[in-house]
Amino acid sequence: MNLILQALSWLGRGENWLGDSGIFFRAGQHLLFVVLVVGISAAIALPIGLFIGHTGKWKNLVLSATGAARAVPTLGVLTLAGLWLGIGWQAPLLALVALAVPPILAGAYSGVISAQGTTVEAARAIGLTEKQILTQLEIPVGAPLILAGLRSALLQVIATATLAAYTANLGLGRFLYAGLKTREYGQMIGGALIVVALALVCDLAMGTVQARVSRRLGAQKASVL
Repeated sequence: MNLILQALSWLGRGENWLGDSGIFFRAGQHLLFVVLVVGISAAIALPIGLFIGHTGKWKNLVLSATGAARAVPTLGVLTLAGLWLGIGWQAPLLALVALAVPPILAGAYSGVISAQGTTVEAARAIGLTEKQILTQLEIPVGAPLILAGLRSALLQVIATATLAAYTANLGLGRFLYAGLKTREYGQMIGGALIVVALALVCDLAMGTVQARVSRRLGAQKASVL
């Protein structure tokens, strides 16, 4: 209870919210870094997931590789990347991209697979090209699962991006590392609470988008029937 009171006291001080080392600045920095990581990860994983979902090529190899990547500890990757790239934001960027790619790829693959069946065969029968089937049928139908993969990756990266402070003066993780170094545990807990709040807001936003896409898809199916 005492630690919670210390955290609330730290959060209640106005000076901790302002300036280049304040909560507002660090939270914005954290969120921008998360968007960068998820954007790069999506650019890598979405095309691969859509391709193997649509064609079935290299399915076992890619899915086995992504499954193995999920088991790799992010801190270990960050440490190795830090030794290779040195101090800075590049090492955590590499480590977090490695963390975010598997769920996005799995979501894209599952989304495309969920659309396949008699509907896809019927589309081929009426003369739609493979590109048209992918863009006009499989991606729209699989959108909820694709968004679920992005949502999962986003939440993982928001939480794990605190490790960026391990090699760079970046994001909300600075509060955790600074509090640990100076034994200001109220600052550590306060920083962790901000990360949780940021994750909840982003999850709520992504959940709202996902629900709207699912409702629109359901309405389209109902109109067809």
